[in-house]
Amino acid sequence: MLKRLACLTLFVCAPLCAAPSVDARRVQQLADDTFWISLGHYEKTRLGGWRSYVDDPKFFLAADGAQDPRAELSATLAAIQAPVRDAETHAQCVYPARTRWLRQQLQLTDLPKVSCKTFDEWFKDVAPNSAVLVFPAAYLNSPSSMFGHTLLRIDPAGAEADNTTLLSYAINFGAYIEGSDNSILYAWKGLAGGYPGLFAMVPYQEKLAEYRSLENRDLWEYQLNLSPEETQRMVEHVWELKQVRFRYFFFDENCSYRLLELLEIARPGLKLTEQFGLTAIPTDTVKAVKAAGLVKRIDYRPSRERELLGRAEPLDHAEQHWVLAVSADPTQLQSAEYLRLPAERRALIQDAAYRLERYRANGQERDRQAAQRSFELLRAINRNPPPALDIERPGLPEEGHQSRTWQLGLGSRDDRAFAEYGLRMAYHDLNDNAYGFPLGAQIEILQLKLRQYEGNDWHLQRLDLATIRSLTPRNELLKPWSWQVSGGLERVPGKHGDQTLVSHVNGGGGGTWQLADGLLGFALGTARVEHNNDFSEFVAPAAGFNTGVLWRNPLGNLSLEAKGDYFTNGEVRRSISLNQQWELSRNLGLRLSAQRDFSHLGGTQNEVMLQVRWYHY
Repeated sequence: MLKRLACLTLFVCAPLCAAPSVDARRVQQLADDTFWISLGHYEKTRLGGWRSYVDDPKFFLAADGAQDPRAELSATLAAIQAPVRDAETHAQCVYPARTRWLRQQLQLTDLPKVSCKTFDEWFKDVAPNSAVLVFPAAYLNSPSSMFGHTLLRIDPAGAEADNTTLLSYAINFGAYIEGSDNSILYAWKGLAGGYPGLFAMVPYQEKLAEYRSLENRDLWEYQLNLSPEETQRMVEHVWELKQVRFRYFFFDENCSYRLLELLEIARPGLKLTEQFGLTAIPTDTVKAVKAAGLVKRIDYRPSRERELLGRAEPLDHAEQHWVLAVSADPTQLQSAEYLRLPAERRALIQDAAYRLERYRANGQERDRQAAQRSFELLRAINRNPPPALDIERPGLPEEGHQSRTWQLGLGSRDDRAFAEYGLRMAYHDLNDNAYGFPLGAQIEILQLKLRQYEGNDWHLQRLDLATIRSLTPRNELLKPWSWQVSGGLERVPGKHGDQTLVSHVNGGGGGTWQLADGLLGFALGTARVEHNNDFSEFVAPAAGFNTGVLWRNPLGNLSLEAKGDYFTNGEVRRSISLNQQWELSRNLGLRLSAQRDFSHLGGTQNEVMLQVRWYHY
């Protein structure tokens, strides 16, 4: 803040003739330039004015700079021409990207000479020469990472040739959280813009360890074809944004949207952000960057979890038990029973055991005994090295289906025909095309379904705020919990033989197992809280279950589920459903759904529907 106040003071104290030396029409022309608009993060308002996405007044030199690009440009012109009193707080040092551009546009050859020592040292340390867009894949167990994340790696010259990219820096934009908000509060404040967002330049190795190890996420690296000059221009602007606060929203003004703004500064003329008026889901922004012709190569870094499972995959049941045994007690490596195994099998077991030990150590404080076990396993690996681990690259995340879904269905419920119209803002369920998505992952946000029965009888069928399911299979080595949570409005069997609209929140936890290749079985215990006008209580709790199978078959994805809810007021509600989707194309599906509902209150009801699903952003 002091730096900006000092710049403003210099501007006020500067000779009044300094800025007006530029023709007024030229000033307006520059203020309307798309690059200046990008530097100020301005957008047009509905009434035709301007507003900046930057919510921090210290970013602006003019009092009304957040709404007036011309006033901010005039203030910047005066400030960079002001006498030098304190070099570090002078506008030329605080705003290097603005200064460079104005100097070039106006051929300002007589600006005061300013030694920006702090900025110069920082810029030399970063040494920007090229840029890589990094996409850590979606991670369901973190509310901030359910849709994935993006950041920019800035490489110095020769980093790739010297294999020193781990020493590079990364530009990250994220929510700044003070304290320890729980996941529900975090999600709510993230949706409502309750957190400030900040840019940060951090060592890439730190971010790599965080995403690959602590969160066990695959990383995709998109080498961009930015020139050294374009990369440097972008990094100069990041300096201008240090400790400057934006409002952070999960669905639009998020990490991915802000990085698109930086790319528009790196290469003026790009129009990446204008297509994200409602949401900016990371995979969609990656698609936009590719569509703009910015990507020249894609590299893949598997997570530690994927590497561990890849190494353990060729091991049979008994060999996986040996992995658990030798990771817990490396002295087993010298047992006669273990040494009777073929050397090539022992090599695989030892390597898997070492990877398991390192996986368990992720995010934990250093443990002396664990470190000793790792050391003994590493010695065994050195004596009997395994073959190189070859991880098959999964489908590119940006080549999956589009994130928004339009739905049109025709069906019948208890001999009443209906048409159903639906819209889902984001972004994937268990039966959708699984290319680019992990099998068993479901994230649906803001889904609306309307039904039109015969006789033009319209009903709100459901309004889901969020439905999230994580069905990660358990195995001999890793035993993750499966879980689900959802909330909103939905129709359930009513006491008059029809359906009644209720509000609900429910969730559950349990396990998922891989029964065969592409076949998952799951079983979860659930809890539900419901407001139902057919109940005497204002809210009624229920305990229940949710079990079924998910099969990735040649046509698409099939799910068979059974659910039950046992309310404390005596109501019992059960259902069995079957869903099969045919993948007509990447962004077009045909889904057959059949469901039978059993209810003490409403009897038995049957429903069948054929639905066209169009995935379109």
